[in-house]
Amino acid sequence: MFLFDVYASSRADELAPVPWTQEQKRAFLAQQFHAQDTDYHGRYPDADFSVIERDGVPAGRLYVARVGSGGINIVDIGLLPEHRGAGIGTALVSDIIATADREGVIVSLHVEQWNPARRLYRRLGFVEVTSNEVYIRMERRPDIVS
Repeated sequence: MFLFDVYASSRADELAPVPWTQEQKRAFLAQQFHAQDTDYHGRYPDADFSVIERDGVPAGRLYVARVGSGGINIVDIGLLPEHRGAGIGTALVSDIIATADREGVIVSLHVEQWNPARRLYRRLGFVEVTSNEVYIRMERRPDIVS
């Protein structure tokens, strides 16, 4: 239920103007969550699927997979609204970047065109490499650490 709540909170603004009942929105989100979860586990069977905690309280999720020649793909990162803006995402992504820099590998991710997290990713050194109508693929090349 917690992982569903994180997912649903990430879609709340998108669904706010949709003229459905709360039950219809919840059913739609449940179907979408199940499809996403099945896809992630199918495409990234060896990924780390982690629950993020803040002061011992579940706050979000972080899914990270190794890809290609050792690169790190941030498959998904999401926080409940009450935990956003507190530096948790910055700290998590910075830790992943530090690991990638030590290993000399690229960190990649996909972000929705409208997602304000794009600013965070740019600030942390990610650049846009491809895009479509919905998603932007971003990468951060390693700063080689001696």
